[in-house]
Amino acid sequence: MADVSGEAAASAGQSGTGDSASGNQTLSKRQMKKLLKQQKWEEERELRKQKRKERKQQRKQQRQNTQQENRGDGQSARKRPRREVAPSALRLVVDCSFDDLMLIKDVRKLHKQIQRCYAENRRALHPVQLYLTSLGGQLKQSMDEKDKGWVNWKDITIKEEHYSKVVAKDELVYLTSDSPNVLGELDQKKAYVIGGLVDHNHHKGITYERAKELGIEHAQLPLSSFVKMNSRKVLAVNHVFEIILAYLEKGSWQEAFFTVLPQRKGAVAVSQDQTNPQENDDNEEEESSSDSDLDAAEQTEIRD
Repeated sequence: MADVSGEAAASAGQSGTGDSASGNQTLSKRQMKKLLKQQKWEEERELRKQKRKERKQQRKQQRQNTQQENRGDGQSARKRPRREVAPSALRLVVDCSFDDLMLIKDVRKLHKQIQRCYAENRRALHPVQLYLTSLGGQLKQSMDEKDKGWVNWKDITIKEEHYSKVVAKDELVYLTSDSPNVLGELDQKKAYVIGGLVDHNHHKGITYERAKELGIEHAQLPLSSFVKMNSRKVLAVNHVFEIILAYLEKGSWQEAFFTVLPQRKGAVAVSQDQTNPQENDDNEEEESSSDSDLDAAEQTEIRD
């Protein structure tokens, strides 16, 4: 029995020695090196954190120094000076009741012009009270398809009703170049109507006739009093709109006209051209074949 126990003990001792030797051999040199590296990384964690904090402080200080230098040199060139916006009480109404007289391509041009009016009014120094009336048909369909965000437009009144149902008739003035009346000053109590019609002269005089039928006031912008053009006097919806915005800002019709009118119309001041005004009016009927390649906002006819 004693011999058996001794042999068992010896055997166990040899087994323990083998396990110990096996344990020492489990880590290779590469593993040991990796372990030491990990231990070092853990020991230096706080040091790295401190360095990151210092670099962050340095970048913050650099930004502050740069801002102080910019303030010392004046306003940053990237920032435009903020102008004091003073909204006008003047109302401008785009009459969209001519939908059935236009082709879809012309309706889309009108849509673009209305977008331009909205955008210009939003950044104007004296934004007007903008109205869209008689909205429906092809125009509304185009707006729904091409510009779904129009339903979120701000500072604009959009109505399906005719403008005569939205504004009192004695406050309305239809802007049409066929009117014998020439607009002098803008009356802040009035609502000026711009005919939203892209017809390429197929319905000449229609806005004037509509105004007379309704018994409302009508007038034309004083274009001939200040400007000579080598092309037609008819203007796009957005041009009429922008001219009025410019007039509200500058207080001068001539400055307003030359700020807005496209150069391709060959506009010159009346004092620089002694051509008989009647000759220019006669040329108004002539349609150049080059009109087809004009920008949509410039080739559209609107009785200004």
